[in-house]
Amino acid sequence: MSDPRRAPGADLPLWVDHLTDRLGVERGLVDVDRLLDLSSEVAHSVARPAVPVSMFVAGLAAAGRTPDEIAAILADVEAAASAWDDESA
Repeated sequence: MSDPRRAPGADLPLWVDHLTDRLGVERGLVDVDRLLDLSSEVAHSVARPAVPVSMFVAGLAAAGRTPDEIAAILADVEAAASAWDDESA
């Protein structure tokens, strides 16, 4: 049986804690499940390479915003990705 601590994504909470601490970001602002869901939507609706670029742009837009404003930004990115097939045709 393999070690569950080495399973894909098992270190994600530790990584997020490390990265937010290192970059001075409030950990409570990082909703990992929401970001993973959004990444999946972008990957399936736009393209896999669009995920890191989209998340970077969303992060730039989210800088200095309130949690409610960040949620609205993420919802806007998700809506844009969901509508991409219609808009790109």
